[in-house]
Amino acid sequence: MFRDELLLRVKAGNGGAGCVSFLREKFVPKGGPDGGDGGKGGDVIFEADENFNTLAHLTHAPLYRAQSGEAGSGRKCSGKKGREVLLKVPPGTIIRDADRDVLLKDLNHPGERIVICRGGKGGRGNQHFATSTRQAPRRAEPGQPGEERRLRLELKMIADVGIIGLPNAGKSTLLARLSAARPKIADYPFTTLVPSLGILRGSDHSTLVLADLPGIIEGAHQGKGLGDQFLRHIERTRLLLHLVDASREALQPPAQAYRTVRKELESYSPTLAGRREVVVANKADLTGSRAGVTALRRAGAGDVVAISAVTGKGLAELVGRLFSSLRPVEV
Repeated sequence: MFRDELLLRVKAGNGGAGCVSFLREKFVPKGGPDGGDGGKGGDVIFEADENFNTLAHLTHAPLYRAQSGEAGSGRKCSGKKGREVLLKVPPGTIIRDADRDVLLKDLNHPGERIVICRGGKGGRGNQHFATSTRQAPRRAEPGQPGEERRLRLELKMIADVGIIGLPNAGKSTLLARLSAARPKIADYPFTTLVPSLGILRGSDHSTLVLADLPGIIEGAHQGKGLGDQFLRHIERTRLLLHLVDASREALQPPAQAYRTVRKELESYSPTLAGRREVVVANKADLTGSRAGVTALRRAGAGDVVAISAVTGKGLAELVGRLFSSLRPVEV
């Protein structure tokens, strides 16, 4: 199950109570106060882990609670610290305070951590309250409560190239051809219901991460079809691969299909619409595709790469274009 949004409650552990105790030992009359401190409550920590690509594993519990610290004891023994709770999320997870709508952290890099809720401090035992005039204090502090939050988690996948286009343009077929990913492929629209990631390997052992998104239709920015539910996943991409079905059997004529997707991008985010783009005409092995490529170029799509994701035609040129477009510019 794919999950890219989640509401979650987390609570850090409470601090342990301080102890009221007096030394009772042979040959030590009036030994004085020796109550130990309470242990600190456990923290709630989030960590970005590249072994995860969804938030679904966090849906099984409504509340994640860290362990509270133990109470102090005699002989100045401090209570044991409470165990922390470590929640692992995919890189690209945004953590917000759901009640205040405040951004707490954007976990972009694998291994990055943040303490979301800190455990309560343990209370002091009566050993700390002894003075020259009050040598037998019967006072100790309770532990402080741990922090508690209601969080909203939002996943924005981190990829180098985002594959976009109308339904049935061949995005999943292209991803399967360029990488080891095996998304669902069928001859009907909206086969892809969740984003898929794949790794494209170059001849020099360099790699690119590709993200295949569900098809975008007219009115997607208003919630039609799958709407803008998954468009957030290409906001972090460095390059857009705009795939257009150039055959006569396409859902829309190539030029119209190109304009439809561009309009939806502009309506959703002008910044995203300004991202670098490689326009690819798919199904170039079918009848009428040459006219579709010409129509795309006249519609302002620029230097269109004609390919066939099924036969492999033009894929070498496309791979070279992707790597050259993302190669750092030497000054």
